[in-house]
Amino acid sequence: MSEAPGLPVVSRTPVEELAPVLDRAELEVFVRSFLDRRDVFLNAARAYGSPLYVLDEPVLRERARRFLAAFRAELPDVRVTYAVKSNNLPSLAGILLDEGLGLDVSSGLELRMALDLAATDIVFSGPAKQDHELDLAVAHADVVMVLIDSFAELDRLEAAAARAGVTVRAGVRLTTEEHGLWRKFGIPLGELLSFATAVRARSHIDWCGLQFHTSWNLGPEAQVAFIRRLGEALAAVPAGMRAGLTFVDVGGGFWPGQGEWLQQACPSGGGPAPSSGSAPIHYRRPARPIETFASTLSDALRRHLFPLAPCAVRCEPGRWLCHDAMHILLTVVDRKAADLVITDGGTHAVGWERFETDYFPVINLSRPALDEKPGYILGSLCTPHDVWGYGYFGADIRPGDVLLVPTQGAYTYSLRQHFIKPIPGVVRLGAGGSLTSVKS
Repeated sequence: MSEAPGLPVVSRTPVEELAPVLDRAELEVFVRSFLDRRDVFLNAARAYGSPLYVLDEPVLRERARRFLAAFRAELPDVRVTYAVKSNNLPSLAGILLDEGLGLDVSSGLELRMALDLAATDIVFSGPAKQDHELDLAVAHADVVMVLIDSFAELDRLEAAAARAGVTVRAGVRLTTEEHGLWRKFGIPLGELLSFATAVRARSHIDWCGLQFHTSWNLGPEAQVAFIRRLGEALAAVPAGMRAGLTFVDVGGGFWPGQGEWLQQACPSGGGPAPSSGSAPIHYRRPARPIETFASTLSDALRRHLFPLAPCAVRCEPGRWLCHDAMHILLTVVDRKAADLVITDGGTHAVGWERFETDYFPVINLSRPALDEKPGYILGSLCTPHDVWGYGYFGADIRPGDVLLVPTQGAYTYSLRQHFIKPIPGVVRLGAGGSLTSVKS
């Protein structure tokens, strides 16, 4: 089959050739950690109904503290700003502010939320910022730093700051891929010197930093490779121009330590048919611990950047922080066959057909067991793509049973849709099992 020029070739390799099988013992330990707290989740379902998002506050705080500790052990002056786009629940962002993080926002809408939460360290990133969004950032220049995405945005930010009569702190985003869709973000490395020259001619912008972002980082290799390239490009910038650089922002994209769990299917989608009588097989692409990211990135920065610009470091984790900190509760409404049940919640709660490719265990809290049985666990939307999973952990499954789909914190709540059924409510699970309703 011929490919269109300039477009990437889509892999048709079966997932089992791309990733090893997920270890059954590891999976059972993961499931048991939720069964050990089943009473807390059942209490939430009894008190607040379902479907229901459960914000797991103790887990979120633990993740924030571990991330900060890992990077501060290597880089004591590091600043961490949470990428709001990964989960835009204000209560979640508020907890992370309480833990000492800042907020990374990608729109005027997110910026307004950050200001309403009284955040004092806000990074405003994203392409094609509109004039009213820049005006809002300029109006709060004491707490907002803008990551400039293009030369045209440089001009518009200068104009907004001049109108307001203030000086705005700013960095510049650098694209990590000069070809394909990712070049929509930032400027090419080859234009860094031109940008440095242009920004010096603007009297209302304090250019003080550099930022880049690579995504889906199961390990730090892509980030290290770009840091090396950035060092080469920065060496071409005269020392006087780079003297004002006070930070380098290595972005986010850190993958949670569990790695990427996948269904028995091709990455392009479709999902497996449950196999009669046998436990489903799942796959796992391993990820490095966050401590490995911290030590490896700090070594690369000391080698390639700090000799040229001895500055502080920033990073913008999203998924790594919130992935484990939100779960979804469902209730079985209908059992249409021994291997097919329908729940009260639809996957509009996650906003995409996630579970046709991504694997997360469906745990029957009402009939607990560490055996995973095959079967279709489907939602109540009027579409066949409304799939929660192709098996469940439990002794059996019946109408009225409460199911838990764990670790749904990243790129689910933010993508939820008003589609057919109402969006679930949110409950905050605190220390000691306390439960509080949350306004979403």
